Amino acid sequence: MESQGGITVRRALELPGLRGGLPEVLACGERLDRAVRWVHAGEVPNIASLLKGGELLLTTGLGLGDRPAEQRAFVRRLAERGIAALVVELGPRFTRLPAALVETARAAGLPLVQLHREVPFVAVTEEIHTEIVNGHYAVLRQAEEVHRRCTEAVLGGGGVPQVLAALAAFVGNPVFLETAGGGLLYGVWGGPGEGEALPVWERLRGSRAARAGGPPAGSVLVDVAGAAPGAPGAVRARLVLLPVAGPVRPAHRLATERVAGILAVVLMQARQEEELAALGRGDFLTDLAQARTAPDDAPARAAVLGFRPATGLLLPLVMKLPETTGAPGAGWGQLVRAMHEELSGLGVPVLLGVRPVEGRVPLLLGLREEAERAGLADRAAAALRAGTERAGLLRPGAPEPVVVVGPAGGWAAAAAGLRHAAHAADAAPDLDPRPWWDARRLDIDLLLWRLRGQPDLAAFVERALGPLLRHDRTARPPLLPTLETFLDHAGRKAETARALHLNRQTLYNRLARIGELLGTDLDDPHTVLSLSLALRARRHA
Repeated sequence: MESQGGITVRRALELPGLRGGLPEVLACGERLDRAVRWVHAGEVPNIASLLKGGELLLTTGLGLGDRPAEQRAFVRRLAERGIAALVVELGPRFTRLPAALVETARAAGLPLVQLHREVPFVAVTEEIHTEIVNGHYAVLRQAEEVHRRCTEAVLGGGGVPQVLAALAAFVGNPVFLETAGGGLLYGVWGGPGEGEALPVWERLRGSRAARAGGPPAGSVLVDVAGAAPGAPGAVRARLVLLPVAGPVRPAHRLATERVAGILAVVLMQARQEEELAALGRGDFLTDLAQARTAPDDAPARAAVLGFRPATGLLLPLVMKLPETTGAPGAGWGQLVRAMHEELSGLGVPVLLGVRPVEGRVPLLLGLREEAERAGLADRAAAALRAGTERAGLLRPGAPEPVVVVGPAGGWAAAAAGLRHAAHAADAAPDLDPRPWWDARRLDIDLLLWRLRGQPDLAAFVERALGPLLRHDRTARPPLLPTLETFLDHAGRKAETARALHLNRQTLYNRLARIGELLGTDLDDPHTVLSLSLALRARRHA
């Protein structure tokens, strides 16, 4: 009845129409907060069969019967029908209500009110119905306002988190989006300063005992339809509103139903449950990297998402897809599923998310010890590439995804590592391909990449390398590869000669020619540093 709107019995008795009858509550005064859905007046013994529940019944008592047994049966039938309250006007039929009537109403939990003065039932009905209609309109208006805010959030580029945040702010209670099987996808708390939503879900919905006991009384669960192939109208998710900070009002219920429709549209873009869950994990990892989630709170949130590393040692990784790749034809869900299958062979805990807008795949791996870092990074990078290939994203001749690995450490280090790896992944595509890049070795390239549009950087490259670049446009063999290899081997000439498959004298001649063209001494440390920076800057300029 509450979900259909209405006013309470208490409010109805306070309106001028019934208040003028000097109402006296004889039974169940503690239940006057029942919702009144409608008002009905009648004087027939079988009036209960004409009611639907939630009515405030007005009568003078002509249909109550003369015998106590008839009066008890009359009240019991009304209580079974679920009416809101029985209001009897005293007069020719009763000067005071029979004890059998009062006792039965009290036992059945039915509010019973007697009026000491005559009132026009028509006026009372009109007055209460006006109040009910106004209440319905207010509920609809509030729900429509929430619907408008959620629609604006989606049109502004927002997704599930923004829609849930708008709903949670309105209801002032935790709001969750679950999979059809009961797993958590998103959780938002609506009350300011009320704490995290995820621990609430873990206690009230996530544990085995909570699932067995069902949702708390007063909760709202609304199915969110999705585009499941071959199953039109199938449930793809479930919107859950829990009455933790306060009760759920009719406007909250209606708003939740309206928001479920918006979420159904949003989720049309996520045809696979894996994609939706990966989006949620990607949001968590991004919040962690951008300090919107504190490292101290991260373990509990990660545990709810299924990531429970055996130790506190974590390895952050970020894979960036080439800009020419775009999203997989079958959606990101196919990519996530393929990568999960490949990563399952690592034998360590994995928390994998996706960020389609940035074209990134952030993830955390659980480490047993620091010595595993390099080996695990090798296998993880290979697994990510294999999953990307299975999803049909590695096309012949196209750039390959870039994998950047941050330093191992605790949750605070993982947050910084994810952030650094994401930034470094933007610079790495300009460099020579590698199975994976160590974020700690990309600091200089990241700095130069951020300066790539500055005229001063281009001028620096020209001053340092210009004569050599112009030489290589017309002369053979080109000398730039010799300089790059020489600097890559820290000026060790024997190793440089072996890498270039040259004899030493040929290498010496080439180095001498480079020094002559550039007017520099390749044995000078400052010259080496300048040329190394110029070569790196040239890749990003």
